[in-house]
Amino acid sequence: MFKHFKGDLFGGITAGIVALPLALAFGVSSGLGPSAGLYGAIFISFFAALFGGTNTQISGPTAPMTAVSMVIIGGILAVHDGDVNKALPIILAVFLLSGLMQIGLGLIGLGKYIKYIPYPVVSGFMTAIGVIILVTQILPAVGYYPKEDTEYVNQFKAAAEEEILENILKEEAGEGILVLEDFEETIRRANQITPEDMQKEAKTLAAKDASGVVGTIKVLPRALQNIEWLELGLALATIFIIYGFKRITTAVPSTLVALIVVSGLAYGLGWDYRPIEKIPEGLPILQMDIFTQFKLSSLTPYIFTALTLSLLGAIDSLLTSVVADNMTQTKHKPNKELVGQGIGNSIAAVFGGIPGAGATIRTVVNINSGGKTRLSGMIAGLLLLVILLALGPVASQIPAAVLAGILVTVGIGVMDYKGLKAIPYLPKDMKVGPIKLSSEVIVMLVVLVLSSVWNLVYAVGIGLVIASLMFMKKIGDLTATRSDVKPLKEQPWADEKDFPQKLREEVFIKHIKGPLFFGSTSDFQQLAEQIPPTASNVVIRMDRMQYMDQSGLYAMEDVLQDLRKKDIHVMLVGILDQPKYMMERIDIIPDLIPRENIFEDFDSCLVWIQENVKDMDT
Repeated sequence: MFKHFKGDLFGGITAGIVALPLALAFGVSSGLGPSAGLYGAIFISFFAALFGGTNTQISGPTAPMTAVSMVIIGGILAVHDGDVNKALPIILAVFLLSGLMQIGLGLIGLGKYIKYIPYPVVSGFMTAIGVIILVTQILPAVGYYPKEDTEYVNQFKAAAEEEILENILKEEAGEGILVLEDFEETIRRANQITPEDMQKEAKTLAAKDASGVVGTIKVLPRALQNIEWLELGLALATIFIIYGFKRITTAVPSTLVALIVVSGLAYGLGWDYRPIEKIPEGLPILQMDIFTQFKLSSLTPYIFTALTLSLLGAIDSLLTSVVADNMTQTKHKPNKELVGQGIGNSIAAVFGGIPGAGATIRTVVNINSGGKTRLSGMIAGLLLLVILLALGPVASQIPAAVLAGILVTVGIGVMDYKGLKAIPYLPKDMKVGPIKLSSEVIVMLVVLVLSSVWNLVYAVGIGLVIASLMFMKKIGDLTATRSDVKPLKEQPWADEKDFPQKLREEVFIKHIKGPLFFGSTSDFQQLAEQIPPTASNVVIRMDRMQYMDQSGLYAMEDVLQDLRKKDIHVMLVGILDQPKYMMERIDIIPDLIPRENIFEDFDSCLVWIQENVKDMDT
C-alpha cells in the first residue's frame, strides 16, 4: 500500500481540498447543516477507500445522493414539526439502513448487475438532480428565507392551529384517551398552546410549502421583491470565480479559490452577511439516539426509500469506478466496492453524516495528482478531519450565499447534456397523440419531470418500469418478426414434399419457427382462420420452437380448446423439452393432446395419417 506513498499523498490532499467546499455545500443543501456534509465526507472517504474495490476512488457526498437525502430529510422533518433534534434519530437510522443494504447488495453479488439500469433512466435522473439543485438554490442565493418572511409565515397561522390540534388528538389517541369521554382534557391541552408554538408551527409549514422545485417557483415572486443584494452579489461573485478561474489554470481547484476569496473578502471587510450554521468543534460524536430514541415501526415506511438511496449510491459509485478503470487501466471489484461504500455510509450515519458515493471529479483529481492506491482516499478523509478540528470556527464564518453559488455551478455541471443533445437524433419509434417521439426520450422526460416536480424515488421506479415494458415490446416485436407463427400461407418443409396430394384438403400442417411468447401469441391465436374448411386434422410442427413462455402456453391452450370444439383432430410433432414441460404442467398433455397424438418426427406422424385419415372425396 505504501509503495506509491508520495503519489497517494499528493492525490489524497488535492482530492480532500476539492471535497471541502462541496462537502460543506451539500451539508447545507441537505438540511442537516455543513457539519453533516463534512462528517459524511470524512467517514465515507476513509472507510469506502479502506474496504472498497476501486483503488483510486474518492468517495463522499455527491449531488445525486444529496438531492435524494434532501427529499428524505424534508419528509421526515415535516412529520416531526420541523424539529431537527426530534427528527435526527430517524433520519440517521434511514441513512444507516441504506448503508447496511449496500453492504447486503455487495455480499449477494448484485454489483455486476447495476450496469443493466437503462441509460434514459440515469440520464433523466441526473438532469433532474441538476434542475432541483439549481432551482432550490435560487432562494439562498438572493438571501430570501421563507421562514423569516413574517408576512408569508402569517398566511399559515390558521393551518398551524389546525395542525397543532390534530397532533393533540393523535397524542390522546396514542394514550388511549377518548375525546368524547374526556373532552375537558382536550380543552386543557389546547389552552396550553402559546403564540410561540403557533409561530413555530407556522414557520415549519411555510418552509415546507416553499421547499422543492414547485415550492421555490411558488415563492419566487416574493423572493424577487425581497432580494438581499449583498447575498446575491456574493453568490454571483462565487459563480464568476469558479468559471473564470478555470480559464486561467486547473492546477488549483476553482471552487476552493472562490470559497476562500469571496469568504475572506466578506469577512475581512466586515460585511453584514448571513453565515452558515456553526460547525461543532472537536471530534464527531457518536449519535447513540439512533439506537435508543425510535421504534422499529417508525422505520418501516422508509424501507423502500432506504433501498432506493442504496441503489442510487451503488450506481453512482460503480459509474465512477468505470471512469477510474479507464484512466488507470485497472479493473475494479464491483461487489467489494459496494461493501466498502455501505460500510462508509453506515459509519457516517452513526456519526451524523449525510450519505455519499464515489465522486467522479474528486476521483479524477486524485488520479491526475498521482493517487494509485486506496491510501489516497484514506488520506483525503484524514485531511478533512484535520481541517474540521483545526479550522472549524473559521469555516463557520463562510457566507451561506457562497455555498449557494457553489451549488448553482454543481447543478449546472451535473446535468446530462449528452443525453439532452441526443433527443432530436434518436429514432422516433413511438407515437404519443399526434407527436412521434423516441421511446428512450419518453423515458428520460418522464423521469426528469416526475423527479423535478414530484418525488425522486418514485420517479426512478416508474422510469424503470416504463423502460422495461418498452424493452420487452421491442424485443417482442423483433423476435416476432423472426418467429414463423403468423397467419401467412404455409410453405412445406423438406420432409413434407412426399405428403400425399389426396390428403392435403383433410390435413392442415402448421409450422412454428421460433419461440411462442407474449410478442407472438396474437398471431398464433389466428390459427383457426388459416385452417381450410375441409380440414379435419391439424398437425402442429414444433421442431423449431425452442421456448414457450406463460403467455404462449395459454395461447396454445386456447387454440387447442377451440379446435377440439370444432372436432378437429390435433397432432404435435417434434415437441422439444421446455415446451413439453410447460404443457404438461397445466395438463394440456394429456388432457387436450393425448400422448398417442404426439410424434417425435414427421415421418412417424405421416405413417399415422396414412393409416387413419381418409380422402373424403373418394
